[in-house]
Amino acid sequence: MNKARIAVLISGTGSNMAALVYAAKHPACPFEIVLVASNNPDAPGLRLAAAEGIPIFAHSHKGMTRADHDSIMDAEIRKSGADMVALAGYMRILSAGFVQGWAGKMLNIHPSLLPKYKGLHTHERALEAGDSHGGVSVHLVTEELDDGEILGQTPVAILPGDTADSLAARVLIAEHQLYARVLGDYVRRDFDPVWLTQRVRALAMAEPEAEESLSHGMACFGIKGGKKFAWVSDNHHGDGRVALLVKVSGPEEQAMLIERDEDRYFKPAYFGNDWIAIRLDLGGLDWEEVRQRISASWLAVAPAKLKKALSVADEF
Repeated sequence: MNKARIAVLISGTGSNMAALVYAAKHPACPFEIVLVASNNPDAPGLRLAAAEGIPIFAHSHKGMTRADHDSIMDAEIRKSGADMVALAGYMRILSAGFVQGWAGKMLNIHPSLLPKYKGLHTHERALEAGDSHGGVSVHLVTEELDDGEILGQTPVAILPGDTADSLAARVLIAEHQLYARVLGDYVRRDFDPVWLTQRVRALAMAEPEAEESLSHGMACFGIKGGKKFAWVSDNHHGDGRVALLVKVSGPEEQAMLIERDEDRYFKPAYFGNDWIAIRLDLGGLDWEEVRQRISASWLAVAPAKLKKALSVADEF
């Protein structure tokens, strides 16, 4: 099983990081922790990670601009080969550039039932509001604080006489259980043929005059009444791969792509030298490149009349 490679960012004890580390030890876990990094060189969580044999990195943010510090952290994360980032008590507001660079690939855990109580002092605010439950949320990180898509939540009952500390202690238990489960579900999508096909379908059907059909057992996308521009191969002929097949300019581009990354690209069987297969199920996929490849493939087969009509429409 291909495992997603996760970098975890912490600032303190890293109890949520530890929960992820121990979850990753199970053979069936779909992710592995490849780096634990911190803005605090004295963070206790770093010692735990090192003891578990996980590479660590620390660089203080003091005296640095936010962007410069984020750039250092980003470089180290990419050096580790991480596919995704999990924030686990990382007490830094991230720069826009850093967030954009990991869009859709960075998760955070927050001790409230978002969208309630973004930011700090969540337990105090829940108690003051007289809520019946506090809780925890795992969400995607966006430029807006605690505002990304919510991927999972666990409510935690507020008991009579609860204080912020007593509530926080129970919420922390829920955090440790929720984060690994949600992260596991999220990274499995990168290897799930159904989800991968759905993602390709959304991109392909966004092209003008696109239609979907089933051909030779594969999801196939073409121009209405015209040629095909994209296929999704799911274990076709028992090759064990999920791949997108799209047009390229010819054998030279096909060979160049295969030479660049022979794990990601290959020549599809029964297709000509002007097609390339792109593995979708390896993790770490650049979906913007996929979108561009689909659009270029559509353009390669679109009739001149349709391309001309779209060009005229664009002028208005």
